[in-house]
Amino acid sequence: MTVRVRFAPSPTGYLHVGGARTALFNYLFARVHGGVFVLRIEDTDAARSTPESLRAILDSMRWLGLQWDEGPGAGGSFGPYLQSERREHYRAHGAALREAGNAYPCWCTPEELEARRRERGAAGEGQKYDGRCRGLSAEERARRAAAGPAPALRFAGPSAGEIGWDDQVKGRIEFRNEVLDDFVLIRSDGLPTYNFACVVDDREMAITHVIRGDDHVSNTPRQLHLYRAFGWEPPGFAHVPMINGPDGARLSKRHGATSVEAYADLGILAPALVNFLALLGWSFDGEREIFTLEELERAFSLERVGSHPAVFNVEKLEWMNGQHLRRLDDPTRTRLAVEFLRRRGRDPGGEARIGALMQVLGERVRTLADLETQGAFALDERVTIEPEAWTDLAGRAEAGSRLAALADALSTLTEFVPAETERVTRALATGLAVKPGELMGIARIALTGSKVSPGIFDVMDVVGRERTIARLREAARLWSEARAEAERARTGP
Repeated sequence: MTVRVRFAPSPTGYLHVGGARTALFNYLFARVHGGVFVLRIEDTDAARSTPESLRAILDSMRWLGLQWDEGPGAGGSFGPYLQSERREHYRAHGAALREAGNAYPCWCTPEELEARRRERGAAGEGQKYDGRCRGLSAEERARRAAAGPAPALRFAGPSAGEIGWDDQVKGRIEFRNEVLDDFVLIRSDGLPTYNFACVVDDREMAITHVIRGDDHVSNTPRQLHLYRAFGWEPPGFAHVPMINGPDGARLSKRHGATSVEAYADLGILAPALVNFLALLGWSFDGEREIFTLEELERAFSLERVGSHPAVFNVEKLEWMNGQHLRRLDDPTRTRLAVEFLRRRGRDPGGEARIGALMQVLGERVRTLADLETQGAFALDERVTIEPEAWTDLAGRAEAGSRLAALADALSTLTEFVPAETERVTRALATGLAVKPGELMGIARIALTGSKVSPGIFDVMDVVGRERTIARLREAARLWSEARAEAERARTGP
């Protein structure tokens, strides 16, 4: 048997990280078993499905490196791969179920259904469909069909007994049939429901394993009943754990970014996000955490997928991203940083400058977006001194004259490199009879706007001669003006 799995997103928005994790598990399962990874688009929700969302999903899949073997743009022998192009398939299979007595037309309106649900709920009878149209006579059905409007098609399910399956992640799961209702197969507008289209498509596309989130567990008994009604062998089912936020609630926008595209915009590398998503519910040996996609393609197994919810920890993702960043060679890391900054509308000023900045920042850069915060002193033309840092600078006697003297000393250098700027700075500190750390401290505030930064001579190197000297002189001027203003306030006009 050739393993065939599928990922079937709805193009109603961006690719959610939960969906991406499902896609990844299917992709890895196919690769481990030498099988086929199918991408199917469930776009029957005409009101919400958009071409823009479809493009965003396909782009995110490609960015992650999850290339599908069959589906949009890849072709295949089991198409079409968009459900909107498969309506005749659903009509034909719906008619077959009705002919066999396993489905029936339903003329109940949404308003009638809602009213009866409320009545049954108030009476403690549950809110499932009461099967009213199932018992209509042939004559009554003919009369209603002639009068219109078009009916929906419902499944005629069993009302007693149990149905179950051996889930490849969660173990044995069983449902009592009396808790299930006669669910709709095809709506009155001719569009299929999820459970019906899913079964028809999985059968016609020869899907052998269905790997999806465990929020679909409640759909599985209905789908199994359809397989039985058709006389088809069902695929194997594996329901992987849901992804929660740090507070234990299901991951949502209130926890922060939830789409693949958003994390790309936040400076997360595709290999790092893939690595992180793989470990949301799966582990290799409980210790190893860093994997490439190629390594995951060899290591993945459903047997090591847990059944408890996974926690989406952004700090862990950023740490993992830093690990992947440092595994890159310098040219690749620099190229990615330059491309990221340009997408953000910044002028990085050349790869040599950004490469030097990344070397200076070192482990301070966990995401490419950290370049904009940790490296703002090098990227921005001017710096804004933080309030706490300014209070420190303004309170130091002689700070203005010392900054001006340092600017003058540095301007004499013919070679503006860390060894030379350090030599001149230390020599000036000796001449001024101050500790080198005192002079370096005020220079750090002037050049970065902060009391904390990488080594000051590395800062000077990436800021460059002209901006270093200009910032030192500007800080000296601001210090002098602040002192003069304070003196005027003390002595009066």
